[in-house]
Amino acid sequence: MSSKRYKKLPENTNELAPEKFDKILNTIKANCTTKFDESVDLSFRINNKQKKNEINLRTVVNMPGGTGKSIKVAVVCEDAKADEAKKANADIVGGDDLVEKIKNGDFNFDKLICTPSMMIKLSKLGKVLGPKGLMPNPKLGTVTNDISKAVLEAKAGQVEIRNDKDGNIGLSIGKKSFDDEKLIKNYNAIIDALEKEKSNLTIKGDLVKQVFISSSMGVSYKIKLEKSI
Repeated sequence: MSSKRYKKLPENTNELAPEKFDKILNTIKANCTTKFDESVDLSFRINNKQKKNEINLRTVVNMPGGTGKSIKVAVVCEDAKADEAKKANADIVGGDDLVEKIKNGDFNFDKLICTPSMMIKLSKLGKVLGPKGLMPNPKLGTVTNDISKAVLEAKAGQVEIRNDKDGNIGLSIGKKSFDDEKLIKNYNAIIDALEKEKSNLTIKGDLVKQVFISSSMGVSYKIKLEKSI
């Protein structure tokens, strides 16, 4: 059953013609009628049903406007890299001891970074890290010798682009309280990332079929898949 607040929001908005991202922002913010700082969310439907194989996207995007979230970063590394991780403000740093904690179910972090030499130890924990989306991956920049860069980028604001089996991608690009310029920069960064991923794929037709925008407790609108100024 919908709440009284939700019933006051516009109806059948996903039947409207698509608008440019920057043109719909004021409407999205006006629909943020809860008492907390709602997130601004995007939902993509991609053309993942190809004849030869399904499309599986997985990459990370650095958000120039930040995400408004505090990310707790853990680093698994050898002793020689521990100081570098701590200076970059990693929240948890360890070696074999941290691997053992993770093995025992201690997941007190949002992102896990490791050095290549420690990856062989973490790879044995794929069954516990994989389902949580925490397994470090070289493609995502979380298996690296440049620990400082990886930690700083994770802290500054990153989002992961990853489609589910039905071809849906959902992600947050900021908060209602963000000024429009920050949200536009983040949106453009996502579009750039998708265009880059498409260039690396063999795909018939468009990669993205539809894009929707909403606030976390609001209604959705279709938007045009193009960068905003």
